[in-house]
Amino acid sequence: LFVYETRLETLNRPTSEAFHVAASADDSMRVYSSDGPSLIRRLSSDRPELRKPLVKRFSTMDASKECVVVVDPYSTGCLICEEIQKRGYQLVALWTKGFAPEMKTHIPISCGKLNYKTQVDEVGSLIETAEAVKKAAGAFKIVGCIAGGEAGVDLADALSENLNVRSNGTDIPNKRDKKIQQELIKKRGLRSVRQAAGTKFEEVEPFLKREPYPVVLKPIESAGSDGVKLCHNFEEAREHFNVLMKSQMVNGGDCPAVLCQEFLRGKEYVVDHVSRDGVHKTVMVWVYDKRPANGSAFVYFGCVPVASDSPEAKLLIPYVRRVLDSLDVRNGPSHAEVMMMDDGPCLVEMNCRAHGGDGNWRPLCRALTGGYSQVEASVDAFLDSRQFKITPDRPPSPFKASGQEVILVSFSSGTVKSTPGFDEIEKLKSFVYLETGVKKGSKVDYTVDLFTGIGSVILMHEDPKILADDVAFIRRMEKENKIFEYEPSRTVFASPSNILDALLRPITFSSQNQQSY
Repeated sequence: LFVYETRLETLNRPTSEAFHVAASADDSMRVYSSDGPSLIRRLSSDRPELRKPLVKRFSTMDASKECVVVVDPYSTGCLICEEIQKRGYQLVALWTKGFAPEMKTHIPISCGKLNYKTQVDEVGSLIETAEAVKKAAGAFKIVGCIAGGEAGVDLADALSENLNVRSNGTDIPNKRDKKIQQELIKKRGLRSVRQAAGTKFEEVEPFLKREPYPVVLKPIESAGSDGVKLCHNFEEAREHFNVLMKSQMVNGGDCPAVLCQEFLRGKEYVVDHVSRDGVHKTVMVWVYDKRPANGSAFVYFGCVPVASDSPEAKLLIPYVRRVLDSLDVRNGPSHAEVMMMDDGPCLVEMNCRAHGGDGNWRPLCRALTGGYSQVEASVDAFLDSRQFKITPDRPPSPFKASGQEVILVSFSSGTVKSTPGFDEIEKLKSFVYLETGVKKGSKVDYTVDLFTGIGSVILMHEDPKILADDVAFIRRMEKENKIFEYEPSRTVFASPSNILDALLRPITFSSQNQQSY
């Protein structure tokens, strides 16, 4: 009855109205983002092992007269900017055409204050943009041009080439195009996905008629699970195709084309690398905890680190490095999503930028590796050859800590009266870090993708059983709707599937002052 993830409202981002069913635009807000002082960050103050010194990096050059251009610095890109800034370089923020204004303020709460020397908007041509950037840099020498997020990848490649700084170049003009990615790795003899893409339904219709269902439909260029849908029949695929072509992507701009792909059955992994001059170093391997929830097939529940000497990693790492070579990704961070099939790894997509999620995983990575993460290593790749050279080829195994990221999932909707669940999470033995935008008065809706998560928790403990028990405790609170106490004036359903039942039963009141049916 309710297949609401196909509705246009859930894809028309980053405007905030889409996040809250039956809420007015005036009282809607994006709860898992950053708007400055409204965000809440909780860090454990009672974990002695977290106070061990971390690896500190300093520039080996005189950075006081140099600057770095970062294209579309948001999410983890802000942390990269902060690291560059700490090393003494000036920062120039360059915003691409059509970049959503809301995303320009998407600065993670874990990031300190960013002091840009200046901010520049992309102008008519590449040459004009390059001149605008040089003018903004003034007397400072431009020594790097880095993509700060997904939307900035193409311009960063072209501009860095134009500025004659370390670059991936433009021999492959659109590395973000997921269809092109699959075609290139197929030419290299690597396992790839069956697919078709187009701007008109007639262009993908033959593929959708012959491909076994379900099939995956998504924008050719997207971030996270933005616009991704598992379609179970031809009519559902047609409907979602039309929705996507009318929708705005989360990073701003229209959907350029729709990609239809075979459904890969397996476990999905993430392999994060940092590269310099074609030398690839693995900084972390993760396995996604992704499950169906709230009517959506792809909801992120967390990320679990994978040992670099595990059987899976021994297959994944060489495969991903060959993919990077195939796509001519020679410099900077990358974030590969790979499905482990019966016949080996298969690329889902290669993101030619840092691992996203606001970089909330950074403290965990530092603990797992003993002091570094993709953030520090990315800056090393562009600005510190000596430090990059001594960075390990892959993370240590065993890890120097045990832990994982838990992405909090909402199974209810309402106006938040209080957040008792956060206090309970903070009491857990493995608790390290909690970041959320939810507070009293916030509007919370069902989590249907990465962008509607309600927070991120980093857990870490030397005893794996304690870690497992704490994760299970959080999941029980989510299912029982005990993380938030809601105002009684707002209707709250345990899940969308219960809405029909709600219409057939009288109103009662729960112990948490939620209205349920």
